[in-house]
Amino acid sequence: MEPSKINTMYNRLHNSSQQFITDDFMLQNDFAGKLYHDHAKSLPILDYHNHLPSKEITDNHQFKNCTEVWLNGDHYKWRAMRTLGIDEKFITGNATDREKFVKWAETVPYTVRNPLYHWTHLELQRYFDVNALLSKDNADAIYELTEEKLQTEGFKTQNLLNMMNVEVVSTTDDPIDSLKHHSKFQQQSHEFQLLPSFRPDKAYAVENANSYREYLEKLEMVSNIAITSYADLIAVLNNRIEFFKKNGCKIADHGLERLHYFEFGKFDVENLFKKLMDGHQLNEEEIAYFKFETLVHLSHTYHSLGWVQQFHLGALRNTNKRMLSKLGPDTGFDSIVDFQQAMPLSSFLNLLDSTDQLAKTVIYNLNPADNEVFASMIGNFNDGSIKGKMQFGSAWWFLDQKDGMEKQLNSLSNLGLLSCFIGMLTDSRSFLSFPRHEYFRRILCNLIGMDVENGELPNDEKWLGQIVSDICYHNAKQYFGF
Repeated sequence: MEPSKINTMYNRLHNSSQQFITDDFMLQNDFAGKLYHDHAKSLPILDYHNHLPSKEITDNHQFKNCTEVWLNGDHYKWRAMRTLGIDEKFITGNATDREKFVKWAETVPYTVRNPLYHWTHLELQRYFDVNALLSKDNADAIYELTEEKLQTEGFKTQNLLNMMNVEVVSTTDDPIDSLKHHSKFQQQSHEFQLLPSFRPDKAYAVENANSYREYLEKLEMVSNIAITSYADLIAVLNNRIEFFKKNGCKIADHGLERLHYFEFGKFDVENLFKKLMDGHQLNEEEIAYFKFETLVHLSHTYHSLGWVQQFHLGALRNTNKRMLSKLGPDTGFDSIVDFQQAMPLSSFLNLLDSTDQLAKTVIYNLNPADNEVFASMIGNFNDGSIKGKMQFGSAWWFLDQKDGMEKQLNSLSNLGLLSCFIGMLTDSRSFLSFPRHEYFRRILCNLIGMDVENGELPNDEKWLGQIVSDICYHNAKQYFGF
């Protein structure tokens, strides 16, 4: 497109009369505005849990267009499009990138009251300076404008992160990962840190004996250690943890429906391992025990290294088997699960604490019915040794929207100390997702600002501003040791 047309298009989209993401977006009184603008807005971002590909960061990847950077892999958007009746061809299928973008643009006006509506317009404004409301009427213009910008040096991956004042990116990495991209990045000079986190879910994913044996073969290859027993498996995992540590890792992460608890010796875990190696499937209770004992071993190691362990609990994954077979996992067919969490979670944490081997721990809840359970649980295991040792993690996945964030913040405030909270993360695969930190900061500041207006907190900007800045940045920096 000719430069003059690009400039005309940019001016029209930037100066749109439809702008609603104003400076005081979501800030309902002057005190909330002061907290956000003077104490939260300019703080760097410590994104301690996301799913960004380290290769694209290290290689400073340049995206071809907005579909590639914004829609590919985003199952939040995919679910909305499917709900509106849009054919899979335009979601994960073989439609062109422009066609997919246009279909997303047609969807956006119908996402009102879904966080996608806010995120979409925050991201268009923060990255591309587009104030217009995305719709089918301006889809082609916005597609072309963003495509033009994405071809410039300033929109490569590293600059996208710098644009949002990101200080730390902690990716999610399997034990078999070589971490070569992290290592290469760390040997160069950059404005932010790229760190791995240890995500060993597949090391105890024993639901399918055949796929589990295939995974162990990969573990053997990267560690150069034969795995012929359960003891070998633990030795290899410890070996990989040490390797991750040498590459800057300080965090372990686990995605689970729920934590399990058993008395040790309920099953002989070596026999369970042999059963798997012989090609036999474990029953439901045996699977749970295998996960339990493996997590105990891992948690002891994390504690010895001073790492933070994270547990994401409450997701029911891949529920639509027809679409799973068609599209594979992580394509938008997961939901909240209603397992009983309190007893096994309490017993598991107590087991680790009983020998003083409970690491700094973040527990994330996906079922809002369990918010008070999680918020009260962390208080059981805070022992005064570390500020905020036990954390009720930020509203996660289906709950990282205004109502979900407010409920998590209120539960934590009522039953714990909000002032010790380590704040927000993206948990995203998208390089355009970092305005979620802004979204969280605005919600936090507004919540406190409304308390001040209602006479429930003192009108003390200096003190409350410090609380806000601690939650948005300083607490996490201290907690993780970044």
